[in-house]
Amino acid sequence: MNLRHEYDVLVIGSGAAGLTLALHLAADLRVAVLSKGQLSEGSTFWAQGGVAAVLDDHDTVDAHVQDTLIAGGGLCHEDAVRHIVGHSRDAIGWLIEQGVPFTRERREDGSESDDFHLTREGGHSHRRIIHAADATGAAIFNTLLQQAQAHSNIELLEDRVAVDLITSQKLGRSGKRCLGAYILNRQNGHVETFSARFTVLATGGASKVYLYTSNPDSASGDGIAMAWRAGCRVANMEFNQFHPTCLYHPKAKSFLITEALRGEGALLKLPNGQRFMPRFDARAELAPRDIVARAIDHEMKRLGLDCVYLDISHKPAEFIRSHFPTVYERCLTFGIDITREPIPVVPAAHYTCGGIVVDQNGRTDLDSLYAIGETSFTGLHGANRMASNSLLECIVYGRTASQDILSRLGQTQLASDLPRWDESQVTDSDEDVIISHNWDELRRFMWDYVGIVRTTKRLQRAKHRVDMLRAEIHEFYSNYRVSRDLLELRNLALVADLIIRSAMLRKESRGLHYTLDYPAQLEQAEDTILQPPSADD
Repeated sequence: MNLRHEYDVLVIGSGAAGLTLALHLAADLRVAVLSKGQLSEGSTFWAQGGVAAVLDDHDTVDAHVQDTLIAGGGLCHEDAVRHIVGHSRDAIGWLIEQGVPFTRERREDGSESDDFHLTREGGHSHRRIIHAADATGAAIFNTLLQQAQAHSNIELLEDRVAVDLITSQKLGRSGKRCLGAYILNRQNGHVETFSARFTVLATGGASKVYLYTSNPDSASGDGIAMAWRAGCRVANMEFNQFHPTCLYHPKAKSFLITEALRGEGALLKLPNGQRFMPRFDARAELAPRDIVARAIDHEMKRLGLDCVYLDISHKPAEFIRSHFPTVYERCLTFGIDITREPIPVVPAAHYTCGGIVVDQNGRTDLDSLYAIGETSFTGLHGANRMASNSLLECIVYGRTASQDILSRLGQTQLASDLPRWDESQVTDSDEDVIISHNWDELRRFMWDYVGIVRTTKRLQRAKHRVDMLRAEIHEFYSNYRVSRDLLELRNLALVADLIIRSAMLRKESRGLHYTLDYPAQLEQAEDTILQPPSADD
């Protein structure tokens, strides 16, 4: 049994960011791409809306930048926004070259034209969202995966759960460098040692920290937690985006109703059919997500509602079925015909705007360690992510980080003498009920106390609970063999603590962070940056 592995580049995460980077490096380097479960388990596969990019002659980089800055509540880093938006056309061009089947305009006779169909979403001043019907993420993922599978230098490994990064500091060696990672191989039950010249965290966000989320089960903040334990700073963890419209149905686990419906005219209504968004914002249903989510939350609490309704039934049925086939078919399985009736919806945790601090090349505070995609903090999203900027960030930073890695090949050597994982002092657990109980409790109090609307008292309660939970989890982790459930719980509890601490530090309401105790916005916009006390915390 081989418990040691060596690669030029270790990519933890198999979504759009990780696959983009791997494909850009595979001509020169041996790359391993790891997934916790199946390769399609990440958030990319489930993304519906599309990719925001400046593709139309009537649109401009300046307009896209300005829209992003406005949505970000004064906290976006304009240099990062310009870097990403400025590379948007090239990023889309590369995806088209790979074969992503983006939707094209239809001529009057029903045939496809050469022009791509662009839609509009909340916060955007132009139609600039290129998409593949309403399953853009799946189209991008499947195309990139097919390309990766065909490449002999890319090894795709499923059922591999990252335990922790291996650093020179933890081994008592000189410098501050990432040397690889310990990875649980769920197929044989052993923790294996992966040595790499460069390690890339492309692990996605942490929305599973909340009870209600649009994200798959894999979104447990693993990269953020591992980077923090390795000594990297994190920033703006208090900004958790709640998507305003997830399908409300007891059997509809985590199904998102794409924002593109509102972009095409869908209206939010109360049970009596009355619209309410115009009372909250002049942009009504096309206001940024934080405003729409808070408005829905307000109306649900004011009237004691289980949900509100999103109605696009006033549009032609054929238009709805052709533009939103995935939403149409999925709702139909639950007995909801969206061409005839409104969709019951609720807000749910959707996107982690903060993350691991990186520079414009995706470099973290640790040499040879990169973070790209939702797990990173680039400065793009500020206090509120604008719709469809996230997939763009994945592609641009996957390309940028790969170029930086290629420029540093001569400076970085492989550490081939890394110690094996020591599990001689642990035993198999016979009390896994503790994991499931703590998992449920954590997600419940995060939803109740650190959700869409916050107060200082709620945050203090959450901090008290998370401290107790982390102590219990640490004891369990120290005495029993690791499992995927235990590792995810350990990471989620740490990320929850980082979110709570960040929220307690922000004495204002800005973007996605709204607190009743500090409802005003401060004049000076500043990031919340947390520095780990030591590399071993």
